[in-house]
Amino acid sequence: MPIQYLLGSLFCLVATVSWGCMFPMMTQALKYVDPFNFTAIRYSIAVIAFLIVLLKREGFASLSLKNERYVLAWLFGTAGFAGFGFLVFLGQKMSGPTGALTAAIMMATMPLLSLLVNWLMRGIKPPPVSIALIVLSFIGVVTVITGGNIFALFNAKFKFVANGCLILGALCWVIYTTGASFFPTWSPYRYTTMTTLLGLISVFVIDAVLMSTGFIAVPAQSAIVSVVPHLLYTALIAGFVGVLGWNLGNRIVTPVNGVLFMDVVPLTAFVVSALTGTVPVRAQIVGASISATALILNNLYQRRRLAMQSMAALQKEGGSENIKRWIEREIDEDQTRLRTECVMPPIGR
Repeated sequence: MPIQYLLGSLFCLVATVSWGCMFPMMTQALKYVDPFNFTAIRYSIAVIAFLIVLLKREGFASLSLKNERYVLAWLFGTAGFAGFGFLVFLGQKMSGPTGALTAAIMMATMPLLSLLVNWLMRGIKPPPVSIALIVLSFIGVVTVITGGNIFALFNAKFKFVANGCLILGALCWVIYTTGASFFPTWSPYRYTTMTTLLGLISVFVIDAVLMSTGFIAVPAQSAIVSVVPHLLYTALIAGFVGVLGWNLGNRIVTPVNGVLFMDVVPLTAFVVSALTGTVPVRAQIVGASISATALILNNLYQRRRLAMQSMAALQKEGGSENIKRWIEREIDEDQTRLRTECVMPPIGR
């Protein structure tokens, strides 16, 4: 296996482990600061790091929004940072000690949720097999949040609001990542930075309204000091390093391989939660396994589907000779990759 491919895998692993550790860490942070103020402070720190990287690579001209679809960028930024940050952490807090496990499972279902979002936003209907695997993935989620008792869904004590917030938060992040395709001329650096800046406008406005109406309190200085380590981790490690590592890794191993690393998120959250006293029950482990299986099966199906489409296109263009040349080209490219030195590529989606 080429060293470069191993490096790409390492980048993806670092990103997903950092995200998996984030949710158990948030269990403690949410005892001191509410999800809304925490999100506002967290992204205020993260955006500074993103700005530094963007300005270094593309200069001040990249901050200009003249003749750009800035309203659309604001909407996607609002979904990604206000929607995801507020709803996921609110749902986690309302769910109690097991909220971190459920939130981590939602992360693993995002690749399948993206198929539904692409269907709604771009009219790209997923094939029946993928739809079936999406359903299987959600069976896994339901198994986790109900503890294996499906009748708990009809129990008055079931946390509909908490779990609803987690699901909607996951959807918000999928919508945000899908939004990058609407800005084909923007680099990943620019899309991340500009949507964070614009999304923070919504974060601050919503936060101010909630504090002025008394829905949330202004956090005490001692409370903010207590969560400084949590803020730095979620902003700079899970936020900045995680996102950059994910983009770098996917550029090397390709998204079809990188998406498999999303299964590391709940696995890491389960391990960290167990070490901190919240041991997953059997139903939660089974549910996580079901969702992970659905992700892997869909990945295998997509690979086979893409390969068949490529073969069909080659046959249409020129028959067996084209197929033979394609196979030879693939072999040559693999041999070239084996000889290529490990070079850090630019970040890409």
